[in-house]
Amino acid sequence: MTLARRIDRHTSIDSTMNEARRLAAEGCESGTVVVADEQTAGQGRYGRTWHSEAGSGLYVSIVLRHTLAPNDVPAVTLALGLAAVDAIQKTTDLVCDLRWPNDVLIQSKKCAGILTQMESSAIIAGIGINVNQAKFPNELSAIATSLRIASGGRMHSREHLLTELVANVDRYCGLLQREGRKPILELFSRASSYVSGRRVHVDLGGGGAARGTTAGLNEAGFLILRRDDGSENVIVAGGVRPCS
Repeated sequence: MTLARRIDRHTSIDSTMNEARRLAAEGCESGTVVVADEQTAGQGRYGRTWHSEAGSGLYVSIVLRHTLAPNDVPAVTLALGLAAVDAIQKTTDLVCDLRWPNDVLIQSKKCAGILTQMESSAIIAGIGINVNQAKFPNELSAIATSLRIASGGRMHSREHLLTELVANVDRYCGLLQREGRKPILELFSRASSYVSGRRVHVDLGGGGAARGTTAGLNEAGFLILRRDDGSENVIVAGGVRPCS
């Protein structure tokens, strides 16, 4: 399948997010893709870096100009997670889990991450997928995996994965635009083992933390946490991890 859109390809770049923001500011069309073989300063959430080994992963940012309000951005993140899961399953037969709000997991290890940023009239969708990495640095080996590792050493086509990923981003973001947040929230809830009935620890940042059992998503797409005393909190942002 041929992608009928602008695709800017880079051998090495600081971050596809930075380049996508620049193109968005110049007025590029919705659906414009920036993809790189390597990122020297890949971006994750909360200013973290994304490990971007040369020639091994899929590092891509997409400019989206859907008619969505700023309060739809959380649902866009969930839609992108669904798109990544579908693309991975179609190209590799691997089944993934989704950890709210932006992590794609295989057997409890992270294989992909989502970063969504509102930039004026555009949403910049960053997606990093660990594809053909054979190993990870020591500080990541316990929490990260790749499609290659998860499939017993089988190599996978990053180009095929890109094609499927972009098609699924179009599909899920189109669904969000046409029908609103509800179908995306329902699909994400079904695809994720973390949304309901999961005992979790939430890092709230600034030294704060919360423990409880997940109790679904609210209408905006934020996670509801039921504490042991029966009270409920809406988690707007935070690192969610299973309780040990």
